[in-house]
Amino acid sequence: MKTPSHAIINLAILGKPQLPQFNLIIAIGGILPDIPIFLFYFWAKYIARLPEAKIWSEAYYEPLNQNIVALFHSIPLAAIGWLIAYYFGWQNLQILFLSIVLHSLGDLPVHNDDAHRHFFPFSNYRFISPISYWDRNHYGSIVSFVEMLLVLLSTYRVFGFVNSSIGKILLILVNCFYLIGAVSFYIRSLISSAVEPPR
Repeated sequence: MKTPSHAIINLAILGKPQLPQFNLIIAIGGILPDIPIFLFYFWAKYIARLPEAKIWSEAYYEPLNQNIVALFHSIPLAAIGWLIAYYFGWQNLQILFLSIVLHSLGDLPVHNDDAHRHFFPFSNYRFISPISYWDRNHYGSIVSFVEMLLVLLSTYRVFGFVNSSIGKILLILVNCFYLIGAVSFYIRSLISSAVEPPR
């Protein structure tokens, strides 16, 4: 799933109107597992100046990068973090780790050849899903559309209990970005199918 989707869907699942103090923690937990990927991309693109194709076909799959990504997407480690936080009564950390677990559970069914090791460091198993949130060869356009609908529905649920103006603006911007992306994708698909020679 796309990173903003995790934050919004996690808010819809975990957020409560009567507990607005947890909303920011839930959103942070929703995006935190993907932060190493963004940092890696920034380094690869702007510091190492690698070509885009090499970033995602080689550099991303180097063992160090994969271990860091696996660490942040590990369901058992997040569950252990939650148990420790529960034992000590650290409610904010319990919410954070729960949101991290939801992020990984959301990723699990929509990654094909780029699947994470969600059980790291106890196992290197990767669930290779038959569907992908981005790869058209694995129903990416359908999965992306379903993801966009889930984000729209989740936004409808959480908009009323997100109290900050910045939070509301971000919700609107993410939904606009997804809608514009979907419309432009389908327009491009129509154009390319219209100009394809008959077979």
